Amino acid sequence: MKIAFVGKGGSGKTTLSSLFVRHLAARGLPVVAVDADINQHLGVALGLDDDRAAKVPALGERLTEIKEWLRGDNPRIASAAAMVKTTPPGAGSRLLRPRGDDPVHALGQEVDGVTLLATGPFSDEDLGVACYHSKTGAVELYLNHLVDGPGEYVVVDMTAGADTFASGLFTRFDLMFLVAEPTRKGVGVYRQYTEYARDFDVAIKVVGNKVQNDDDVAYLRDHVGDDLLAWVGQSAAVRAFEQGRAGVALEDANAAALDAMLAAVDARAKDWDAYFQQAVDFHIKNARSWANRAVGANLEEQVDPGFRYPA
Repeated sequence: MKIAFVGKGGSGKTTLSSLFVRHLAARGLPVVAVDADINQHLGVALGLDDDRAAKVPALGERLTEIKEWLRGDNPRIASAAAMVKTTPPGAGSRLLRPRGDDPVHALGQEVDGVTLLATGPFSDEDLGVACYHSKTGAVELYLNHLVDGPGEYVVVDMTAGADTFASGLFTRFDLMFLVAEPTRKGVGVYRQYTEYARDFDVAIKVVGNKVQNDDDVAYLRDHVGDDLLAWVGQSAAVRAFEQGRAGVALEDANAAALDAMLAAVDARAKDWDAYFQQAVDFHIKNARSWANRAVGANLEEQVDPGFRYPA
């Protein structure tokens, strides 16, 4: 299952995504964690020190090699240079399995049973000449070529704010967890996200964070209704994680919130045909708006109408 954590800056989405990843790994479940935030903090949140986290190879810097491997011998893709972030797989493309033996997952860092992938930070060299979507394009290609089965999880910590919706990446998930504080700004982000996602059949559930009392829960429920799935309160265990201390058990109520999130993920049904069609639709949209011009070819011809993801 493919899961995204989204929310406004400072909402705690990186903290909650790391808690959820730890929750999965503690149960022996195969999990890949992807840091796709412009501020790369997921590795540290999972327990790496700053030096090790900074040394996780950046997917964004290896985009050409990733494209070359994924395209395989697909005759519809002339070269890695002709492959853009939305290019869907077709006959001859190489597909991925979570934590598979492939060059993409080989770029990951193993952290307590979790494979951590990272897009890489927005560097000084990028300023004024690139947008962060050049980094997250690697994640979009990764998810388009990933065949995940029941009990396999890929958790992506997305960049903060509405920039999540600046590419088709937001459609690549089985479930999107919107981390919201019980504040006007927190629920304002919820309204913005649901408006963007409405036309694309993107499933969103709200996870409250920094919840202090029943009034906070009531506030969230008043503003997001049945989309409120769970909430996390103040936590000594989270503070211990953030301070680099181990051995502090997560509170029962917060652990129950993570259980509810996992149950919601597992309840989602897969529709691979719809997933592929959505990838095709975004690819055609991108091809017509900028990619054909940028590459100098008709990239709509990359679509293989007979392709099906393996069951």
